[in-house]
Amino acid sequence: QVQLVESGGGLVQAGGSLGLSCTASGRTFSRYVMGWFRQAPGKEREFVAAINWSGRSTDYAGSVKGRFTISRGNAKNTVYLQMNSLRPEDTAVYYCAATVNPSYSTNYYYYDYWGQGTQVTVSS
Repeated sequence: QVQLVESGGGLVQAGGSLGLSCTASGRTFSRYVMGWFRQAPGKEREFVAAINWSGRSTDYAGSVKGRFTISRGNAKNTVYLQMNSLRPEDTAVYYCAATVNPSYSTNYYYYDYWGQGTQVTVSS
């Protein structure tokens, strides 16, 4: 079992930046593939980014590629999402997710553990 706690959400103007963090409990964090998803009101949860256990391999949704960066610090049991050039359409609750599967996926049902989410609001 692993528990995930997100932090760093908030309100920012369009064009601004925010950094999200997700800290995991337990001593086996480096064995988990990690992902970030988001869900806007009235919409389905969608993939944002994912990173493999070592941090050397990442994947991004097309809508955030070049603006968002996912990274991880295994010594700190933490995965990060740096979000730059934010747009109003990035407004959503952002969720951190973990899976024991050996590779990442863009499908939310592939992930085994979820955080409670953190709100990101981008004003125009």
